[in-house]
Amino acid sequence: MELINWYTAVGALAQILFASRMLVQWILSERARAVVNPALFWWLSLIASLLMSFYGYLRQDLAIMLWQLVSYYIYIYNLKLKQELRRVTLAGTLLLVAAPIILLLSEIQDFSEFRALFLNEDHIPYWLLALGSCGQALFTLRFVYQMFVSHRKRQSVLPPAFWWLSLLACVLVQLYGVLRLDVVLFFGQMGGLITYVRNLMLHYKQQRSKEKA
Repeated sequence: MELINWYTAVGALAQILFASRMLVQWILSERARAVVNPALFWWLSLIASLLMSFYGYLRQDLAIMLWQLVSYYIYIYNLKLKQELRRVTLAGTLLLVAAPIILLLSEIQDFSEFRALFLNEDHIPYWLLALGSCGQALFTLRFVYQMFVSHRKRQSVLPPAFWWLSLLACVLVQLYGVLRLDVVLFFGQMGGLITYVRNLMLHYKQQRSKEKA
């Protein structure tokens, strides 16, 4: 298995965008001395998710590809809550919604070929695929939880449980990256660990300040 291939650049770009969203959110949170939720966080997430899904397809990695497509629509929902989709034309919005569906349909039009590529135990052992899927699923479920909380509050928020789930998912995906010899997954998650821990520190510091007040 090659450590670096031509499509590593696709995954690397996706991880740079994922890291950038966390950097933006972190910097703005440090300035505000509280956990903030900027619109740019969701735009960067949207673009990175589509690229990462494409990387998963090129690498024939179902654990990456499938869960990124699920996350994609949660990012769109948060942009809708933030009224950011008003910045995009109707045609542009339809293209954003349709893009992952088109990608998915192109992947599964021949199920036998799809199974041979993505459910091949010689390529990825099933236990390893399950480990990667658990990590990717947690990354997605944190946004499902975030979407649920945001829907109840009628505004896009990042609750503390979001950061705990992020931390656990990060560890699992890094382990998966090591076992799969995937430099994109391994190095892409290194910065996330620091950001997730720092956001939890900011949240509990803010909570203590409110209790004292």
